[in-house]
Amino acid sequence: MADSDWLAGAFEEHREHLRAVAYRLLGSMSDADDAVQDTWLRLTGTDASDVENIGGWLTTIVARVSLNMLRSRRRHPERPVGDSWPAPVEAAAGAGAAPGAPGGGAAGALGDPEDEAVLADSVGLALLVVLDTLTPAERLAFVLHDLFAMPFIEVAGVLGRSPDAARQLASRARRRIHGAPSPDHAADLARQREVATAFLAASRGGDLWALVALLDSEVTLTADAAAVPSGRPAVLHGARMVATGAIAAAARAEESRLALVDGAVGIVFAPAGHLRTVLALTVGGDRRITAIDVIADPDRLQRLRLALLPD
Repeated sequence: MADSDWLAGAFEEHREHLRAVAYRLLGSMSDADDAVQDTWLRLTGTDASDVENIGGWLTTIVARVSLNMLRSRRRHPERPVGDSWPAPVEAAAGAGAAPGAPGGGAAGALGDPEDEAVLADSVGLALLVVLDTLTPAERLAFVLHDLFAMPFIEVAGVLGRSPDAARQLASRARRRIHGAPSPDHAADLARQREVATAFLAASRGGDLWALVALLDSEVTLTADAAAVPSGRPAVLHGARMVATGAIAAAARAEESRLALVDGAVGIVFAPAGHLRTVLALTVGGDRRITAIDVIADPDRLQRLRLALLPD
């Protein structure tokens, strides 16, 4: 068998594992696929004939590629993080490491996206808030060691740090994750998401009365100067006026998505991946929106923590 055929076969054998590692590191299926493709390109440009553990070697490469992508997100925060739902940590932790990966163990291949979305709805929404507060190094140390059983000496090699430093990074990440929001907060996020989903659907459909029903009678919408054509900040009061404004933006709603906005469910408008506007929603206990903050100022957008949610 030609070397190229052997490499292609070895890569295909480990593709799903590499995709699972990248997906859990990046929280984005398209980014994970990009990382796996980059790993393949690096494999074809390298003499791998002396590599004894091809699965472990590929895992290290995809982890380094993913780390670079995570660091790039920090440098360019205007792009929303993720375009699909990251697998819940509980399910991933139970899967262990994939065959051929450092540390051995059971298969850790990515499950069906619909199944993962169901799991995420039940246990992962609040956890995503915590994961997105981790630094790239913390997230990588936690995912590689705790979810894929990579020894700290190898995690350290990916990070370019000492094993003790890698262990400390994973420990810090673990403490944050164990201190994830309570079930009550998770339920609150689920309620926010339900209301935001209905608001976005009514906006897209131009349904005035459905919008009014979702809004508190005293709702206030504030928009910064960058969000208003006149270039001056604007304020709208009352359900009917805010609903009318939402219908006027129906075309933009078609390209908008649900997202976590600083830990709460909101809406982002990011055509072609370029963040333009964020709607930060405040949802009351009666499942009505009491306030909407429309953010388009680049400086304000840059300071937001964002993570897209699945449709």
